[in-house]
Amino acid sequence: MQRRHFLQTTTATLAALGLSHFDIQQRGDRYGRAIAQTTARKLALLVGINAYPESSNLSPLQGCLTDVELQRQLLIHRFGFKRQDILTLTDAQATRQGMLTAFEEHLIKQAKPGDIVVFHFSGHGSQVLDPDRDAADGLNSTFVPVDSVLPLEYPAQGGAVKDIMGHTLFLLMAALRTENVTVVLDSCHSGGGTRGVLRVRSRAGGAGISASPEEFAYQQQWLSRLNLSAADYRTQRRRGVAKGVVIASAKRDQLAADAPFSEFYAGAFTYLMTQYLWQQTGQTLVTNTIPNIARNTTKASSSNQEPVFEVKPGSTHAQQPIFFTEKTSIPAEAVITKVSGSMAEVWLGGLAPQDLVAFEQNAILAAVDATGNKLGQVVLQTRTGLVGQGKLVQAGIAPGGLLQEQMRGIPSNLPLLVGLDASLGRDLGEAQRLLTQMPRVEPRSLTEGEVHYILARLTPQYQAQLPRSNSVPQPPVGSLGLFSPGFEPIPGAFGLANEAIAPALERLRPKLRALLAARLVKLTLNANTARLQVGVTMTVRGSQQITAQEFTVRGSRPSPRTQQPRPVATITQIPVGKSVQIQIHNQERRELYFSVLVINSTGEMTILFPNQWTADAATTRVAAGSTLHIPNPATDNFELVTQPPTGPTEVLIIASSIPFGRSLKALQAIASRGGQTRGPVGLAEPIEVVGDLLSDLSQTRSLNGARGFTTTRFVDTTQTAALALTFEVVESSVVE
Repeated sequence: MQRRHFLQTTTATLAALGLSHFDIQQRGDRYGRAIAQTTARKLALLVGINAYPESSNLSPLQGCLTDVELQRQLLIHRFGFKRQDILTLTDAQATRQGMLTAFEEHLIKQAKPGDIVVFHFSGHGSQVLDPDRDAADGLNSTFVPVDSVLPLEYPAQGGAVKDIMGHTLFLLMAALRTENVTVVLDSCHSGGGTRGVLRVRSRAGGAGISASPEEFAYQQQWLSRLNLSAADYRTQRRRGVAKGVVIASAKRDQLAADAPFSEFYAGAFTYLMTQYLWQQTGQTLVTNTIPNIARNTTKASSSNQEPVFEVKPGSTHAQQPIFFTEKTSIPAEAVITKVSGSMAEVWLGGLAPQDLVAFEQNAILAAVDATGNKLGQVVLQTRTGLVGQGKLVQAGIAPGGLLQEQMRGIPSNLPLLVGLDASLGRDLGEAQRLLTQMPRVEPRSLTEGEVHYILARLTPQYQAQLPRSNSVPQPPVGSLGLFSPGFEPIPGAFGLANEAIAPALERLRPKLRALLAARLVKLTLNANTARLQVGVTMTVRGSQQITAQEFTVRGSRPSPRTQQPRPVATITQIPVGKSVQIQIHNQERRELYFSVLVINSTGEMTILFPNQWTADAATTRVAAGSTLHIPNPATDNFELVTQPPTGPTEVLIIASSIPFGRSLKALQAIASRGGQTRGPVGLAEPIEVVGDLLSDLSQTRSLNGARGFTTTRFVDTTQTAALALTFEVVESSVVE
């Protein structure tokens, strides 16, 4: 993680820095840990702007108000902030003067030494001319209030805007009387508009745009109040941030995504950051949090953001807990926000975005006390966005009660959502007709919200936007294929230039089925919530170093407070041609049954275990306290060797207390047709096998709910654990 010159460089987003990406995982464990004193007051100012007016020539956003609520709920229920100490400014309230006044009145005037301060901004970012030229390009990053107008002629003729400069934010932070300061900026200045279904949180800026005279006058007022000379001011801000920690959602050349999720929009970074912090068990130090969040952001939103952070020079803030305070509650997926009779309203901010679809009718959340002991249940009836309505199965559960996953439901008729891009032109109608005829594939407009993939033709304009890679060949201009929601090409999904729509979709039919199968099986992933004790590691042959690892965080340990923190989860690069071994550890006091499969970057699926196709279900069993090696050097006659295509690869490990029956028989039939008795089996048609696997894992019920009749498979966290190892296969030259 390289330090970013915040506030004074063009690498900063918003008023200071550009952060990166969310995985829910490539950077993620750190807001700022701090010498948390029990008497410290915790103050927060949360700003979100969706409704930029048409007169400002700024595109409206859709997820910034959700960001405010995500942060508010997290700070109250996970970090112990009092409701009255959190001030929110949204839309019309978030004028330049409104934001500056709120910062002064709510934070500067109230915060005392040792107190904790959080400032969050979600909205557009930009850049303006910096008279001091702190950065080589002479620009300073800004965040854009709702009343900052940029007339259309400004980019050509120049002009002044009512943005708040990074330089100003430096002074406001310097005025705070506490060091325990966290600033979170979910915006960017890498270029506005849209990319796929993502809306970019940026407004055009540059050397022709300057801050308003009022902005510079305001800076002079603070220089006088702080008794700071102009020379010292320049020196200090060029050295780094004034106080605490600054976290930005993306690097300056990346997009801060306003992304669609399940029926709502949010900042990809903010959602994945807050969701990550809801579920963490150990200390979430700043230096660990950001990489993990970045990795999660990439996976969940395909926005390719890499969050970045900077701390006050010479401080130890990077080793402090996030928000400079320890978490005051146990990990959870949800919190009860309202109770009316036997019904409860719940906030589901601790659920990963890809899991939301599994928490609707009859999914079960367990109400728990401060030590994780079960008090009762909430059986969900409906869900709209991040708000669920459910029935209480125990009296006496009050608002503020925390909820942990007990049972999720995976609908059997879950579709794959394919967005249709305007580049299809006259083929758009035919594409919609042909996709509609494919089972469980649902075409939709890119304006309808969440999509899993985008069908588009690669135009010269799109090709110019693609990242350059020596290891991943670019599709030819004019070819039809699939893109991620953030408009990254899916490997193996493109044909020849100028391919007709009908043969292209026939070519893509097995690919779409494979991608749907992968989506279904990934809905079982529950490493953060499973109660079984299971761990998995992966090593490269000839090396004792662990290249990837995962384990169930809660497991069946006596108390969540005694659990060890999860290691920082970075994505390992493994060159093509390397032999790897997977070790699966059953840490339970009972035998468990396992299934292991791998999904490569094109969506192709291979079963790694079981791999003895003439034996019974006992071959999937691992004894209590034992380790399963894949391959086992003593008994197996195959190796696991990384192969093209290059790109992200996932190994999914599914543990169950119940034997695999239907899925094992289906796999044995596939192996028999191929004349195979041992070894991994590739799945040409994985959807049926995945369906059998889900049936083995779950209780199946038929429901007739608001969204129509469906058969839902319910997976119990006490009986099933599903983990994923993620790594990237690269050409050898990439890591040399």
